[in-house]
Amino acid sequence: MIHDANAWIVRMLLLAAAAIILMLGFLVCADVIGRTVFNSPVKGTPEMVSMSIVIICFLLAGYAVQSGGMIYTDAAVRIFGKRGRAFAQLASAVLGILFFGLIVWGSVEPTIHAIVSGEYEGEGALRVPAWPARVSVLVGSALVVFTYVLIGISAAARLATGRAEPDLRPQTHL
Repeated sequence: MIHDANAWIVRMLLLAAAAIILMLGFLVCADVIGRTVFNSPVKGTPEMVSMSIVIICFLLAGYAVQSGGMIYTDAAVRIFGKRGRAFAQLASAVLGILFFGLIVWGSVEPTIHAIVSGEYEGEGALRVPAWPARVSVLVGSALVVFTYVLIGISAAARLATGRAEPDLRPQTHL
């Protein structure tokens, strides 16, 4: 049940990232056409693109972990057997929890500051608020930590029992 709820949230963030990518494509096309045809680019495009890239990356991070798309050497792990694979997954989960946990820990204060102070990027024609990117880093990293916790619990149980590894990746396709 928790795995299903986590998978649903991860898929919704995947859809949000896809929508942002689509809108970003239209923005970049409009900017290029504006620059070449009308000699007038869309104001604030570099700021919006740079913020969007950060948002997209952290919206997709949970899906990358849950789907097994993070760095994983399948060939090396296969030779270890069931317990070896479980240990490798557990070690990977612990390292992922530590890494993304540090990102969460380091992102809380800057995120609060960006929201409270009205921090923005860009000068002149368009000022892009910084809080959406900061919130996506915080929320995306927290979701990755939670996903790694679920993976770690499952791997620890398999390590203790020696059972085969269940496929926890999302089974439904968008």
